Amino acid sequence: MTKKTIVVITQLIIASLFIIGADWAGERVHRLFHSYFADFAIPFGFYFLLVIIEEQYEPFKKWYIKASVVFILCACSETLQYFGIYALAKVFDPLDYAMYALGVVFAAFVDRILFMRIFDFWD
Repeated sequence: MTKKTIVVITQLIIASLFIIGADWAGERVHRLFHSYFADFAIPFGFYFLLVIIEEQYEPFKKWYIKASVVFILCACSETLQYFGIYALAKVFDPLDYAMYALGVVFAAFVDRILFMRIFDFWD
């Protein structure tokens, strides 16, 4: 297995969760899923896309650079929504900034702690 394989599997899991959705869940979970899941999952997935290219681009080897780039791009998208310019979504919600931050922090945790313990080749 390689990093690229793990990242592709991670992206497929994220895509599967989007497809499955939360129509099966109660109203509260359904509302939370549709309001915030993408705001958590998209930065998480973007972070791992940068993991694929970190060998070619030296700055991306540092987790905090990957996390910062992803958060800044997502935050810019949210800020554009405030001004009526739609990038990733169409509804401005200030809580989305927190979800973006949680998504990249969780991705960094999975990258630097969880995957490093599970996979010998992950460094």
